[in-house]
Amino acid sequence: MNDYADSCIEVSEQGLTIRRYYFPLGSKHVPFEAIRSVRRVQIGPMTGQGRIWGTANPRYWANLDPARRRKNAGFIIDVGAVVRPFITPDDPNAFESALNRHISVEVQVGRSVII
Repeated sequence: MNDYADSCIEVSEQGLTIRRYYFPLGSKHVPFEAIRSVRRVQIGPMTGQGRIWGTANPRYWANLDPARRRKNAGFIIDVGAVVRPFITPDDPNAFESALNRHISVEVQVGRSVII
């Protein structure tokens, strides 16, 4: 059973799954124990909203999400690697609640970054 799921993201007992992360359409699975921090950021035209896949900033990687243009919140997941996944769930509040049930770190609210 999933705690949260949309077309790109799933939070379940097994961890966080980010669909369409790798080329061409591979998923990235993140065990909850690997999550060091989570930062919720506002996105806009200059800060990730227009980024459908990939990045302009080598510290972050956005999974393929054609609906990102209509969203205004994203999450940066620190998994201890140089590159941090950047995701934009369809329902940010439900995603955050589901993730909080499984991780020991608190979701921080941060400033926007260029993705």
